[in-house]
Amino acid sequence: MNIFKRIAGHLYFFAGMILFVATMLVVMLPAGIALFFPEPRRARIIHPTYKIWMSIFLPLVGCPVRRKGKHHFKKGENYVVVVNHNSLVDIPVSTPWIPGPNKTLAKVEMARIPLFGIIYRAGSILVDRKADASRKESFTRMQETLRLGIHLCLYPEGTRNKSTAPLQPFYDGAFIAAIRAQKPIVPAVIFGTKEILPNKPKLWARPKTIRYHFLEPIPTKGLSMSDRHELKEKVFRIMESYIIQHA
Repeated sequence: MNIFKRIAGHLYFFAGMILFVATMLVVMLPAGIALFFPEPRRARIIHPTYKIWMSIFLPLVGCPVRRKGKHHFKKGENYVVVVNHNSLVDIPVSTPWIPGPNKTLAKVEMARIPLFGIIYRAGSILVDRKADASRKESFTRMQETLRLGIHLCLYPEGTRNKSTAPLQPFYDGAFIAAIRAQKPIVPAVIFGTKEILPNKPKLWARPKTIRYHFLEPIPTKGLSMSDRHELKEKVFRIMESYIIQHA
């Protein structure tokens, strides 16, 4: 990378962060108010708020989102949406553009960040991955979320994919949640975020259009826990093939 591109990328990153924080301060008010309401009303306040926020912020920084496959979401039904994870940019993209209120699973450490933690708590199911009791409670809350008719948005890779492979191996959690609730899984693929905010160089970014594609739902009706590994591998193969074909 030449020196001019590196400097431009660093300047773009810091300008984007300043704009993110400035717009976040406006969103804090409705997010803070939403915390006083129980679910599903809280999610119904938060989702359109975050969608409006990102519909303004992302185009302003040159990263508009183009969705495909919204028709897979049927009215009156809710889903477990599993999304690939390449970059921190995936977080403000994935949940706002799911058609309808949804909750995501998030590390409790993020909720401790001043100011930003309010927004995280309002839209997430928090989990302390180091505590068994917290992990068990998160499964209970995921089931309650699905029972209330709210979508779940989960990253089955568990963490950002910093490799050159299309996907990292999946964990079981999303598939256990879907089978327990007998809810269909919607595989979803985000393209472009790794190029916007790569792992290296640090504090460097660039503008790029983001593509967010929802694939055909996979039913779980009639499946049991013994089917979770087969279900996980099926979803993995579908998403991996789609990424390779459309990257």
